[in-house]
Amino acid sequence: MRNDIRLALPSKGRLEQASVSFLEACGLEVYKPNPRQYQANIPAIPKLSVLFQRPGDIVVGVRHGSLDFGIAGFDSIQEKRGDNGDVLVLHDALGFGHCALCLAVPEAWEDVHAVQDLAARTSTLSALRVATKYPVLTGRFLANHGIAPVTLIAAEGTLEVAPAIGYADVISDLVSSGTTLHDNRLRPLADGVILQSQACLIANRRALQTRPEALAVARELLEFIEAHLRAQSHYLVFANMRGELPEAIARRMFTQTNLGGLQGPTISRVIVREGGDQTWYAVNIVVRKDMVMQAVQELRSIGGSGVVVSPVTYIFEEEPERYSKLLQALQKA
Repeated sequence: MRNDIRLALPSKGRLEQASVSFLEACGLEVYKPNPRQYQANIPAIPKLSVLFQRPGDIVVGVRHGSLDFGIAGFDSIQEKRGDNGDVLVLHDALGFGHCALCLAVPEAWEDVHAVQDLAARTSTLSALRVATKYPVLTGRFLANHGIAPVTLIAAEGTLEVAPAIGYADVISDLVSSGTTLHDNRLRPLADGVILQSQACLIANRRALQTRPEALAVARELLEFIEAHLRAQSHYLVFANMRGELPEAIARRMFTQTNLGGLQGPTISRVIVREGGDQTWYAVNIVVRKDMVMQAVQELRSIGGSGVVVSPVTYIFEEEPERYSKLLQALQKA
């Protein structure tokens, strides 16, 4: 039995700095006094210890229970989670680390552009040799598409050179921009996307079921993450507006498309100097970023002036949606 609560973050690769930066943006700064250390903490959640590990090891650690929480790519999660149900995905869209696990063939294979073409090509071979770091996902995809016989070649490091060197015919690897494939004379199949991936937050099911303190940390993490992600797509808009009563101003705002806010506008009286115009009110609303200019124009059209637009750090709801889903999942288990 452990008394500490552990969160593992990627120690290398594309997700390392992105994970730390994301948590900092959520208000969960990772304090790591020595960059060579593999341990850290998050002052905002003192009971939480932070470890740095390889993404695949994070998933295995969460599965086995040596880790309570982890951030890893969905590709690593699906490859390593096993079938015992102990890896729970608490948040499947943290918004960074986007990539896709794809099949890619040599450009010289001019007759192979789709999975069906690859199946036809495979029928002429003794076995299709596929170099990959994802044998579980790749093998399942090939089997589901009737591509056989296949030899999966486990590989580390750079896969793109495998066909050129000659130890594999095709590769299954993560692709972001596709530039590396092109530079190595490889071409992704048009319908050869095995899995779309981005960073996710995972947890050990048994830890959440048996340790109330771990479940409390899960809620804290989801509170900060969901509030931050929700806020990223919104602005806070302030304006001054004349009116006899707040209700009358609200009715004018409700005639517009983008001035409803989250539940409605907040309207308060502007305190002016004695003898000044006492009919000024301040209104503020939360507006989607892609609609902010429309909102500004609508405010002007109904008498708004002095419009100020400000970023939003958090938008907290009554309870994080994913935390409610987590409780339901634990109750079913």
